[in-house]
Amino acid sequence: MKNVTVTLDDEVAQWVRVWAAKQNTSISQLLGNLLRRRMHEENGYQAAMQQFLARTPSALKPKGERYPSRESLYER
Repeated sequence: MKNVTVTLDDEVAQWVRVWAAKQNTSISQLLGNLLRRRMHEENGYQAAMQQFLARTPSALKPKGERYPSRESLYER
């Protein structure tokens, strides 16, 4: 485990002290958990994006078949 120094505005520092006390934990644990969740969210997003981009695109119509004309799609 690494020690890291974080600089906060006075107002933010006071708020996080109260938040940590309400959670019955330390500021260090709060920040560690928050950052860990963010890391997992981002890793999950990256994995989902890679899975999506790795898929094989499917054809919209059978080969050789023509798309319908604009006029036939929007007949009035």
